[in-house]
Amino acid sequence: MSGRRVVITGLGVVAPTGVGVTEHWESSLSGRIGIAPLPGVEEGAPIGWAGQVAAFDEKEFVASKLLVQTDRWTWFALAATQLALADAALDPAGEDPFDLSVVTASGSGGNAFGQREIQALWSQGSRAVSAYQSIGWFYAASSGQLSIRHQLKGPCGVVVADAAGAIDALAEAARAIRRGTAAVVTGGTEAPLSPYALACQSSEAAVGRTGDYRPFAPDAPGYVPGEGGAILVVEERERARDRGVPTIYAEIAGTASTHDAHHITDPAPGHGQYARAMREAIARAGLTPADIGVVFADGAGDPVRDRQEAAAIAEVFGPRRVPVTVPKTMTGRLCSGGAALDLAWAALSLADGVIPPTVGVADGAAGLDLVTSARTVSGLSAALVVARGSGGFNSAAVLTAA
Repeated sequence: MSGRRVVITGLGVVAPTGVGVTEHWESSLSGRIGIAPLPGVEEGAPIGWAGQVAAFDEKEFVASKLLVQTDRWTWFALAATQLALADAALDPAGEDPFDLSVVTASGSGGNAFGQREIQALWSQGSRAVSAYQSIGWFYAASSGQLSIRHQLKGPCGVVVADAAGAIDALAEAARAIRRGTAAVVTGGTEAPLSPYALACQSSEAAVGRTGDYRPFAPDAPGYVPGEGGAILVVEERERARDRGVPTIYAEIAGTASTHDAHHITDPAPGHGQYARAMREAIARAGLTPADIGVVFADGAGDPVRDRQEAAAIAEVFGPRRVPVTVPKTMTGRLCSGGAALDLAWAALSLADGVIPPTVGVADGAAGLDLVTSARTVSGLSAALVVARGSGGFNSAAVLTAA
């Protein structure tokens, strides 16, 4: 089983850049920004801007009975999974349910659902609290609802590692495939824009107060939060070919995770563990840094964290100016949905030979070869996707052309 190769055959995107792969990819290559003022936010609020999925109609994807049981982040996951399965031409009803799995990432959970029910508890009493409170906010809600809807009865779970979680979920999905599972639904979505969620984020030193998200700029004012994410369908390569899958976007060649073991929120004083995650992912892919054609960076938007990331990239790649991009400058940072969206961007880049841009930042910032407009690359064969989570999580994945 260890020789089984794992590929991405389906992509489902629900993001500020669009709903569906086509809209998302076209918006990304044109540099369309999905960050805007939050509606209904009081003047002087700590956070007034965010990346928003403005055109999303949950009723297109979620039955009314299920809408009242679940939170917006789960609506995103249900929609993205439906889109990803259709993209992969994979109908779970025609498969052995024990050969199908789901592993998602979550960092925020159903915060709007939880806020609403807590308000009902304190204003109206316990009898006013929904019976679905116990499952609507829970970190595993999306994995559970996806398993139920599509009858995914193989190894299932959820990974919590803040913004690094979706790479760790992808790693777990790849392990499941190598152990014999036929296909896994993986990725992550978030909807952390409720008043409660914004209040929690407002205490973070790295969060910005405006819509100005410019990672690696010398005067970077912090990150902009956002909602959405992506779901990927991954399969064993030969199985995918045998069933005539429409598109194999990329192969999952190597993954790695490390931890700073420093502080619950503050970044470690050095970049050593972050660089180690990059090196190990590249080595596990059987490649060298010279083989990597683009780095999808974490792009914290905080000067300290950005300097550390630039130093980690320089340590791994040496004097070579590897192309670096932070397309989430168009969406904001989506917590656990962010790395999932970066993985989708990387897979599309490898399939089409085009790197999406970092918007709003000058080329050469932090000494990096920042891709500031869509760049066509001949022979693009490997991409490194990296992410960091609050609390010291570091994760990296290498995708290669299929």
